[in-house]
Amino acid sequence: HGMGKDEEHAVQCYLKAAAQGDADAQYSLGLCYWNGRGVGKDEAQAAKWYRKAAEQGNADAQCSLGVCFEIGWGVVTDEK
Repeated sequence: HGMGKDEEHAVQCYLKAAAQGDADAQYSLGLCYWNGRGVGKDEAQAAKWYRKAAEQGNADAQCSLGVCFEIGWGVVTDEK
């Protein structure tokens, strides 16, 4: 199944808003990268956008970033 044009358009909209500091758009963009919706699946990009939203207090992003750390996807973990 290919990417739908609607999903690709949504990602472009999220990117514009996320670049302007919109935490909800940053979280949504993280979800897109995590799930490969409208963009190629990329856990590192997902974690990057989750982190940006989490730093602004977005609770969903904080939870998702925690999952990234728990499973070691898209983040650098310290194994000491």
